[in-house]
Amino acid sequence: MSKKVVVAGGGVLGTQIGLICAYHGYDTTFWLRSEGSIGRTEPKIKRYSELMLADLAQAKALVGNPMGGFMYPRGLIADWKSATVESIDELIEEGKKNFAEKIHIELDMKKALSGAYLVIESMSEDPKAKIGVYNAMRDLLDEDTILVTNSSTLLPSMFAEYTGRPEKYLSLHFANTIWKNNTAEVMGHPGTEEKYYKEVVKFAASIGMVPLQLHKEQPGYILNSMLVPFLSAAQGLWANGVSDPETIDLTWQLATSAPAGPFKILDIVGLETAYNINQMKPQSQVEGTTEYKIGKLLKEKIDKGETGVNAGKGFYDYR
Repeated sequence: MSKKVVVAGGGVLGTQIGLICAYHGYDTTFWLRSEGSIGRTEPKIKRYSELMLADLAQAKALVGNPMGGFMYPRGLIADWKSATVESIDELIEEGKKNFAEKIHIELDMKKALSGAYLVIESMSEDPKAKIGVYNAMRDLLDEDTILVTNSSTLLPSMFAEYTGRPEKYLSLHFANTIWKNNTAEVMGHPGTEEKYYKEVVKFAASIGMVPLQLHKEQPGYILNSMLVPFLSAAQGLWANGVSDPETIDLTWQLATSAPAGPFKILDIVGLETAYNINQMKPQSQVEGTTEYKIGKLLKEKIDKGETGVNAGKGFYDYR
C-alpha cells in the first residue's frame, strides 16, 4: 500500500485513526497546527502504538481459546479463524515497521496535503474551527483527493460548501480504541457522489474496520445517536446532585453487566469533547438548567487538567 492518508488533528481519536492507517500500510501524515500540538501528539502516538502492539501480543494467548473470537483486536487481525501464534508475531513485527516508517508529522499544510489520496479531518467539535480548516485546505488539495470528517455529532451538509469539493466530501466516524472497536460509520450528504461514498466504504474495510453505511444524514450517526443521550443522562444525575460518578457507574455496571459505566466512557472520550458537545445545546447558556450545570462542572475539571485517560486523570485517576 503506497497511498497517502492525511489526518488533520492529533487528538485521542485522530491519533488512533492515523495509527490504524499506518498499521495497514498507508503512508500517513498528521497535519498539526503548531509545535505545541506536536508536543501533545507525539506522546499519544507512542502510547496508542504500544497499546495496539500489546493487544496483539496478548491475542497470542487467545489462539485456540473458544472465547478468543470475542476478545481479539478485530481491527488488527483480519481473519481470526486462521490466526496462529506465528502469524500474530509476524503482524507485530510488520506493525512495528510500519509505525516506524509510515508515520509523519507536518506543520506546513500545503506540504502535508500534497499527493493525498484521502484527508481525514479530526478536529474538535467546533463548527467555526472546522470551517476555518476547510477554507485553508480547499485550494491546497489535489483535484482527486477525497475529504472526510470524523465529526461525532455535526452533519457534513453543514460544511460541504466550505470544502470546495462537496461531491468528494462525506463523514467517516470511528469509535474509540479503534483497533478493538472497529466500526466505521459512513455518511454522505445530499451532494456526495456515489462513487466517492463507495470509495470511502472500500477504504474503511482496507484499514480493518467494518463499514456501517448510513442511508441519510443523522446527527450523531448510529452510535452517538444512542450514546450521547446515555452520557447526557448520567451527567445530568451528577450535575443535579442526585449521585456521584462512581455510584452512577456502579449502578450501570451492576444492572447491565457492562464493562464500564458512563463516566469511565467519558474519560475515554475526553472531557473536552464532552464539553464541546454539551455547549452546542442552547440550554447550556441558560443559567440554572441541567445543561448549564454540566458545562460548568466539566469546565472546572478541564481547567484543572483533568481531561480524561490521556491526561492521567478525569473522573478517575489513572496515574
